[in-house]
Amino acid sequence: MKHGFIKCAALLPEIKVADTKFNSDNIIKLINEADSLGVNLAVFPELCVTGSSCKDLFFNETLLESAKQTLIKITESTAGKLPVYVVGLPIKYNNKIYNCAAVVFSGEILALVPKTHSCGIFSSAEKLPDAYNSVSLGNDIVPLGKKFVFKNSNLENFSFGIEVSDDAFAPCPPSVKLCGAGANIIACPAALPETPFSQNTRNLIFSAQSLRLGCGYVLANAFCGESTAENIFAGHSIIAENGVILCENPPFNQNNIIVSEIDVNALSATKGKIDFNTPTNNYSDILFDQPLVKTKLTRRIPKNPFLPQENKEIYLEKILTSQAFALKKRLEHTGLKTMVIGVSGGLDSSLALLALVNAADLCKIGRKNIIAVTMPCFGTTNRTKNNAEKLCELLGVTLKNIDIKTSVLQHFKDIGHNPEEYTVTYENAQARERTQILMDIANAENGLVIGTGDLSELALGFATYNGDQMSMYGINSSIPKTLVRALTAFEAERLGGEIKAVLTDILKTPVSPELLPNESGNISQITEDLVGPYELHDFFLYYTVKFGFSPAKIFELACHAFKGDYQNDTILKWLKVFYKRFFASQFKRSCMPDGAKLTEISLSPVGDLKMPSDTAAAIWLNELEEI
Repeated sequence: MKHGFIKCAALLPEIKVADTKFNSDNIIKLINEADSLGVNLAVFPELCVTGSSCKDLFFNETLLESAKQTLIKITESTAGKLPVYVVGLPIKYNNKIYNCAAVVFSGEILALVPKTHSCGIFSSAEKLPDAYNSVSLGNDIVPLGKKFVFKNSNLENFSFGIEVSDDAFAPCPPSVKLCGAGANIIACPAALPETPFSQNTRNLIFSAQSLRLGCGYVLANAFCGESTAENIFAGHSIIAENGVILCENPPFNQNNIIVSEIDVNALSATKGKIDFNTPTNNYSDILFDQPLVKTKLTRRIPKNPFLPQENKEIYLEKILTSQAFALKKRLEHTGLKTMVIGVSGGLDSSLALLALVNAADLCKIGRKNIIAVTMPCFGTTNRTKNNAEKLCELLGVTLKNIDIKTSVLQHFKDIGHNPEEYTVTYENAQARERTQILMDIANAENGLVIGTGDLSELALGFATYNGDQMSMYGINSSIPKTLVRALTAFEAERLGGEIKAVLTDILKTPVSPELLPNESGNISQITEDLVGPYELHDFFLYYTVKFGFSPAKIFELACHAFKGDYQNDTILKWLKVFYKRFFASQFKRSCMPDGAKLTEISLSPVGDLKMPSDTAAAIWLNELEEI
């Protein structure tokens, strides 16, 4: 909870219609269980105190009074407990019956929220005035209204609103204005009957609503014990966050509780970019003083947030297609028919070359119009050189082999650098020589230089300024290294044959710029030994840029996601490296070439990361020193 993770639960008690004693006993049992699990927000089904099937009995004074007294008893049972509870019951107000959700915290009823779009027995909250309404419950006067946002006084982003059952299916459900008024979670007590297709419908509606509104959603649906006189209830319940179903209780499952964590800090960052464009006048905040405690995570935190777990092949295919169409548009705009690329036998240039081939096929310009240039130098190994040449041959592109050792040594002589000193000058001179060759070939052939650098390298500044950092179009610039690897593996399987064999060996080759002399023909300069594992850096990058999370929170997430893979001190070490390099390298990104945004994140200074090059990293690094 300290990092914004709110443990939410849908609590599904067994009930008997109109038996408030039986129902309250089971409700209180689940109240205690939710507290023992460290739940922050617990939602019960609609009208769970009485059962939703009472029909005309809701007009009966005996049932209504029993429901009120039962709510008081339930409220007393929550004294000293951590969660905020949402409990459904009928309430009589001004001679009308309302289907209400009572919000209860630590022995107090905070408010009653009536269903907005009721029909038949229950009156609609639409007819209630916006002015303050109140109901007498025991010795307390409790506010009743449809425009309440409940907020934790200790954590601003923990805020929620209520929409009851069928309200969620309205053309303009209450959740729209509630989220516009500041709610980050919607609690939905419901009694939705089960039909053969209702599960799919609910999954679609509630996940989509959470995506549209950038919110969390907790649907607690009536359990199997409801009356079967007319409808069947099956307890299908959902906890969703920003379009993703975190946890689900399938229909007729006998679980009485489902639990997951909703990240309200992430939701707050997402909602900051949404223009709700809806009036939120007369909405009132109701505060509750729930203490901050550390939330034990049960939800899965993916190691590779750039790669979805579902529909992975469709996702990869769309990125490859988008790459090809981006290049097609760039060629059509410039009127050029030739593309120039440096190939090294590494992952990035191999993926970029595959994109060029797809674009050439799409444009019907012939693969020979792709000029692939290998430029071996001091660190080049036979393995990478042979893989580069073999891939070009199999793909049918034009291959040029230009050895740059002599020209680089002449450059060292010109500037007075000792070639036995393996300094940054030694390394960068090679990268800049390669870029000069590509640019000059492009001028001679009336072509376009396509950059191969990826998003991870841009984030870490692992590129030579005005060397491989520069091109005329960066086709990989929004694709992180972990995704480059997945895309290359996908293409290997799709193309098969000899191409698959070459790409498989490239995938097995250590990532390296090959700028230092090799050792007995083997790569001596392994990137991940220098800057750290790319899977960690891509993880850090995603949560830093997409959500603006604090270093401490990213550290906690990484420790949870990579438990068993890396020690916590190792994660902390590379997280410090990430922040140092990320901020120090902004000057390279400030003048980066165009590149299509193909994933959720881009570091383009034009539209995605507008940050001064001299921004200091001190406050981020200081936070890490305190861990």
